[in-house]
Amino acid sequence: MVGNNTEKTAEEKAIDDWLPITSSRTAKWWYSAFHNVTAMVGAGVLSLPYAMSNMGWGPGVTMMILSWLITLYTLWQMVEMHEMVPGKRFDRYHELGQHAFGEKLGLYIVVPQQVVVEVSTCIIYMVTGGKSLKKFHQSVCPDCHEIRLTYFILIFASIHFVLSHLPNFNSISVVSLAAAVMSLTYSSIAWIASLVKGTSKDVDYTLRGENTQANVFNFFNALGDIAFAYAGHNVVLEIQATIPSTPEKPSKKAMWKGVIFAYAVVAICYFPVAFVGYYIFGNTVDDNILLTLEKPRWLIACANMFVLVHVIGSYQIYAMPVFDMLETFLVKQMKFKPSFGLRFTTRTLYVAFTMFVGMTFPFFGGLVGFFGGFALAPTTYYLPCIIWLIVKKPKKFSLSWIFNWIFIIVGVMLMIVAPIGGMRNIILSAKDYKFYQ
Repeated sequence: MVGNNTEKTAEEKAIDDWLPITSSRTAKWWYSAFHNVTAMVGAGVLSLPYAMSNMGWGPGVTMMILSWLITLYTLWQMVEMHEMVPGKRFDRYHELGQHAFGEKLGLYIVVPQQVVVEVSTCIIYMVTGGKSLKKFHQSVCPDCHEIRLTYFILIFASIHFVLSHLPNFNSISVVSLAAAVMSLTYSSIAWIASLVKGTSKDVDYTLRGENTQANVFNFFNALGDIAFAYAGHNVVLEIQATIPSTPEKPSKKAMWKGVIFAYAVVAICYFPVAFVGYYIFGNTVDDNILLTLEKPRWLIACANMFVLVHVIGSYQIYAMPVFDMLETFLVKQMKFKPSFGLRFTTRTLYVAFTMFVGMTFPFFGGLVGFFGGFALAPTTYYLPCIIWLIVKKPKKFSLSWIFNWIFIIVGVMLMIVAPIGGMRNIILSAKDYKFYQ
């Protein structure tokens, strides 16, 4: 009997050593820094001036700063909770959920939300990658025959058909580092090029909607855009799982160092792009500021190439936990043998699925708002607070208790109103859209 148990443990250990999240625990703190930058500073940064134009100066600046503070706090909570049970590490978001809500309920609460977040983010990045390639092509060759967006998404996907077979987080660290550097570069290009362009005489800061109803829906959508911009929490425990940990030197120290660095980069990327972009263009700014900045042509071509490299890294960061879930399910539940063939098939099918959905529904602006509110608000803004209240049990009406409840209320409101605005934008875009054009 004892032999049987040991064998099972050895088998489980072999499976854990094969799965992407738990296979390598040798990451340094700077790995967590650039993984977090890559996960968080996504294509969402380019839609922030557009979000500002739907909110105006007061609410826009308030929401940007408030979101930065709330999400930094909830990220700190998750880093703290990773090893709160002595001798155990919650390597995946749903494991933390199971600890708080119970084995079954924890899975039902966390997994659907996490899957929606990660899969929808991968789809949005498929579209962004395709659009960046198309914009690059138009910049360098304005007189060339126009190529459909569908083909550019296909080209972008072909990169992932190769990269998706890198086994774990540590193996994509070079891709992630390149992506993090690129995010800082194209964000700087976006706001510096806007500043150089300067404001026009007739710049207008009134809300862009034709009437009050349109302004209300646009405001809701802008909330979703901002929620999408601060969406690194879905992969934070998975990133922390790659860092070594000992009782003297727990992983949270290195992780928190990386998070602080990442959040400083987030502030440097987000605030200038959002505020300078809106200040220069007012309510005429596009839902991707690089589309508004048409000159100098060579610089915008470079910026689109940088976006492309960054989105390649971001796609991989968000796909890795999905690969882990799929492979865990196939190996532990369906009893498949861990093998290269299984991994190759699973990951190739996943990339093909996100490519197909991205080609079919490339309404970038509306998608960001819809998924930002619907899926990212819970996992980023209030689920960590609920878990914290259940597990840490702060004293009623203490500062921690009050803050957590305020953030839960803000997060729930965000989850309700943001998808409404996003859905409306998708419907308006879909009216004139022809499939695969």
